[in-house]
Amino acid sequence: MRYESILDRLLHAVERALAARARDLADHGVRRLVVAGGDTSGAVVEALGLTLLRIGPAVAPGVPWTEATRGAHFLNLLLKSGNFGAEDLFAAAQDLQ
Repeated sequence: MRYESILDRLLHAVERALAARARDLADHGVRRLVVAGGDTSGAVVEALGLTLLRIGPAVAPGVPWTEATRGAHFLNLLLKSGNFGAEDLFAAAQDLQ
């Protein structure tokens, strides 16, 4: 049981770190982000302070590009969770956007 608690804390720390880096990137002008992992995607959306995502073209079933307004800028996000998408999902996302 102790191992699970340590692992859970480690995973949560990694999610927070990735979310903080995504926020830093957006703060420095990056306007497109691809985020893999459902919990990580949620952490990134929260760290960016986003409350509304507009659904765009689907890269794969259940994996669309989204668009959000953050301050005076638009931000495009591809939020991939679970087993959605094929092995070439990230290449397909680049081709579609």
